[in-house]
Amino acid sequence: MGRNQFRGGGYGGMNQAAMMKQAQKMQQDLLKMQEELETQEYTASSGGGVVKATVSGKRELTGLVIDPEAVDPDDVEMLQDMIVAAVNEALRKAEEASSQSMSRITGSLGGLGGLL
Repeated sequence: MGRNQFRGGGYGGMNQAAMMKQAQKMQQDLLKMQEELETQEYTASSGGGVVKATVSGKRELTGLVIDPEAVDPDDVEMLQDMIVAAVNEALRKAEEASSQSMSRITGSLGGLGGLL
């Protein structure tokens, strides 16, 4: 096989310059998407809404609201469980939004998607 086999027509007819241009655009799209996701907030609740947790797109807990009715000194364990459940659900929402955004970008790659 010659050294120049892939010039001008390799990779399914896509030349190297076009591939580089597409890769650069994809990188820009990914950076923009990441910035947008990091500015988003995701909120979830548990215990019928008595505990609400908010996380950022950076996967950081940014807010926690506990209804005073949820505070039972004899059952702190249940309150802890509700907090964990609300935080985990908010984190799942953030992850799902990130995955959906990533799918939109990588899904548009066609044959190039297998190279990622």
